[in-house]
Amino acid sequence: METKKVKKIHAGYLLAYIFVPALVTACCFLLSYLFFQTGNMAVALLMGPSVLSVIWWVAGGRAIYKIKKKRLARTLDGSGFIRSHTFYSDGCMIVVDAVHGSIALLFFWNPFQSYVLPAGRIEKLWVDDGRGGKGFMEGSSRVSFLLVVDGVKIRVNTFTSNKRWRMDSDYILTGISKADMMVNVLKDAKAKGN
Repeated sequence: METKKVKKIHAGYLLAYIFVPALVTACCFLLSYLFFQTGNMAVALLMGPSVLSVIWWVAGGRAIYKIKKKRLARTLDGSGFIRSHTFYSDGCMIVVDAVHGSIALLFFWNPFQSYVLPAGRIEKLWVDDGRGGKGFMEGSSRVSFLLVVDGVKIRVNTFTSNKRWRMDSDYILTGISKADMMVNVLKDAKAKGN
C-alpha cells in the first residue's frame, strides 16, 4: 500500500506536455528562417514539427494514459488486488477492491504515478449533480462524484456535456445513478479498509 500523498497533477509532465512541442516548433522555425529560407528543408522544418505538435496535443496524452491504464490493471491483477469495480473517467481511473477495502487511482495529468491505498484514507465522499439555474433554465451539464483523499479533492465525472440538460433527462439521471453507485461502493470499501 502507498503511504505517499496523492498528487493529481505532475507539474513537470504538464509543462513538458504543453511547452516542449511548442519549443521544438519555435526552434525549427528559427532554423528555417536563419539557414533554409527556401527549398524542401524549409518546408520540412516549418511543417513537420507543427504537424507533430498538433498530433501530440490531440492524441499523445491520451495514448500515454491508455497505456498506463492497461499497465495498472495488469499490475493490480498480478498483485492480488481484486478489481471489484473499475470506473474510467476523462481525467481519472478509480479501481476498487471491495474485498480488501482498498482503492487504486491513476490520473491523466500524472500518468507515471499510480496510487494503491487503503480506502480508509478517503476523508469525504459525495455526489454533485451540477444543478444550476432557476425555473425553466434549471439544469446541469456535469454530474460527478467527489472524494477527498489526503486533503486532495478528486472529481470524477460520470456525465459531461457542452450544453445544459434538464434535471429529469435520461443523461442526467444516468449520471446521477452512476455517481450514487460509485459513492456507495467506495463507502463499503472504506468501511472494510478501516
